Amino acid sequence: MKKLLLSLMFVLMAVGAKAQFEKNTCYFSTSFSGLNLSYSNNEKFTFGMDLNGGIFVEDAWMLYGKLGYAHTRYEDNVSLGVGGRYYIKQNGLYLGLGLQYEHVLKNVNNLQLCPEIGYAFFLNEFITLEPALYYNMSLNNFADGSKVGLKLGLGFYF
Repeated sequence: MKKLLLSLMFVLMAVGAKAQFEKNTCYFSTSFSGLNLSYSNNEKFTFGMDLNGGIFVEDAWMLYGKLGYAHTRYEDNVSLGVGGRYYIKQNGLYLGLGLQYEHVLKNVNNLQLCPEIGYAFFLNEFITLEPALYYNMSLNNFADGSKVGLKLGLGFYF
């Protein structure tokens, strides 16, 4: 009986998720990273927050813009980026790739390629909890400017 209920729950989640990944659906999210979940060579602790907004240009394909802020022990970072995501409509898993400009201190600037993999877990018809694993690969200073981490977001589909 438990297996049947669990299977039914997953089917209902997949049906609800599929409807939200359609063309012309708008998206807004905020996500938090850090709390010892982000790591780079020169930053041991980072707390960050991102704001994302996007639109589905085709079913399962979303383009988005991103504004981010991160705080470390010694510095503050501001980032601005664009990207795209592909959602696997059956289960909410997504693959993303972005490009962002990051400004650190007065004269440190990074251009980063940002792949990510995450999951959109629907809490209701419009709101998702979105854990994701990301890697921000610096194109300017690979060793010191690249970051890997885990973030947790809250997404709104309308």
